Amino acid sequence: MQIIEIYKSLQGESSYTGLPCVFVRLAGCNLRCTWCDSEYTFKGGQRMTLKEVEDDVHRLSPDGGLVEITGGEPLLQEREVVPLMERLLIAGYTVMLETSGERPLERVPSRVVKIVDVKCPDSGEADTFHMENLKALTLSDEVKFVIASRRDYEFARNFTQTHALSSRVASVILSPAFRKDAAGARDASHCLVDPQQLAEWMLADALQARLGLQIHKFIWEPSLKGV
Repeated sequence: MQIIEIYKSLQGESSYTGLPCVFVRLAGCNLRCTWCDSEYTFKGGQRMTLKEVEDDVHRLSPDGGLVEITGGEPLLQEREVVPLMERLLIAGYTVMLETSGERPLERVPSRVVKIVDVKCPDSGEADTFHMENLKALTLSDEVKFVIASRRDYEFARNFTQTHALSSRVASVILSPAFRKDAAGARDASHCLVDPQQLAEWMLADALQARLGLQIHKFIWEPSLKGV
């Protein structure tokens, strides 16, 4: 499979935020979100075998723990990434998959925690979520919306309520989008929607969802890769 990077850091998003995690970042993406912070994954990387990837994960976290398969869009390499997830599960890791939900999820192993990033209007990739994937979601999974405007918030709110997401998945997460050119200050000034404003919208609507911040962008310089 084509790999951009494998590294260990703290999980910066989802309900697993703050936990040590090995990230396996795959190359390639078929979407072009306006706020994307990982355009460097669109091409390049190095070819690695399943065993080489598994060996790297074990070297970084020999006693098990959390592994996130991310990208790009990992399921563009479904033929190899599904067996990789199966091997990591057998080896005793907790495996997460970060995906847009544009690709079918039916072949993802049931014990994998799916973090599904449903695209909102301001991403430029609205309506790419594969609606059949709602059937594949479980109470171990999470759905995330990256919010860049009030319009995005209303889309996320309506989608969450229409599809009863709070009863389908473990968490629904609304996360303010970061500016693509974010650099320097490690604070919320880089967010396209002020987290306080987003929190107030959620409270006003009694939305059954979690406010999520990308904590790695507050811990480290926000443009830094591999953290």
